[in-house]
Amino acid sequence: MSPNRPDRGRHEERDQLRAILDRMAGRRVLVVGDIVADEFIYGRVARVSREAPVLILEYDATEIVPGSAGNAANNVAALGGRVLLAGALGRDGEAAALVERLHPGVDSTAVLRPGGAFRTPKKTRILAGGVHSAKQQIVRIDRRADAGLDASERDRLARRVSTRLGRMDAVIFSDYGGGVVTPSLVRGVVGDLRRRRRTIPLMLDTRYALTRYHGMTAATPNESEVERVLDVRIDDDPRVLERAGRQVLERTHMAALLITRGSKGMALFEPDRPTVHIPISGSDEVADVTGAGDTVIAAMTLALAAGATFEQAARLANHAGGLVVMKRGTATVSRDELARAIDR
Repeated sequence: MSPNRPDRGRHEERDQLRAILDRMAGRRVLVVGDIVADEFIYGRVARVSREAPVLILEYDATEIVPGSAGNAANNVAALGGRVLLAGALGRDGEAAALVERLHPGVDSTAVLRPGGAFRTPKKTRILAGGVHSAKQQIVRIDRRADAGLDASERDRLARRVSTRLGRMDAVIFSDYGGGVVTPSLVRGVVGDLRRRRRTIPLMLDTRYALTRYHGMTAATPNESEVERVLDVRIDDDPRVLERAGRQVLERTHMAALLITRGSKGMALFEPDRPTVHIPISGSDEVADVTGAGDTVIAAMTLALAAGATFEQAARLANHAGGLVVMKRGTATVSRDELARAIDR
């Protein structure tokens, strides 16, 4: 074999991924799911309290950014896609702050604003550190919506999705357990596309219900989510990982499954094809994994919408994931950042 063959292969892969990245620009993606306000409260460690063995923090600042489906939408837009965001937000200050931080490429006209008791879900992360040290997350407080969507609001959301579906190149279902994404909603989208005789990528990101949904193109769970749904422990056992991936494919009838494994990289499963193990991209010195799954599914979805194979899309998503975990908080990856990572 020629000694230049490995280099030639790397150059070919780089050129392929760059071509896909170029084709991703302007692809239209519907992101439907739970929109969460990610609140970050920053402080400096002052001293230990005399009242209890806890730290006293001197408050610095508060930041609210779009999380969950909102973060997935921001990532699609940052990578050059055009996004329609569908979900629900309360009529509260958290929603107002969140909407202000949506990327200019995100259209939020399909977001419901229920009245009454509905409150915007919020995850509050308190980060502390010294004057000369990086701030670390010390506690997270989750506040779910006080009330879910009623039947009429679910119907209204389904209609907003259906009327815009014909213009979309892909769909991301972002299910963080807030009740916006349901098997009924997914069945409606799948049926609507069949009636239109359209085939587009339908991507699933779900925290708790991986095997409840059918008709999806692919899903991007992390390893712990797969372990939870199958009641197994993967650890570093490749045989358990292989069985788990194949079992999820069999139960969901998806065309592909990408399991993200943190510092161990990713594993791509397709029916009747060998599993592809993708090593971690970039450094394994992770700064923050908050929202990394949103970045991965955004990049993979856009790549598939641009005509990539599942392996090409997974490798591109791996580069995006490797970039975003080096950033603090809920973050996005831009098209230019991803292009530089591919070139490296």
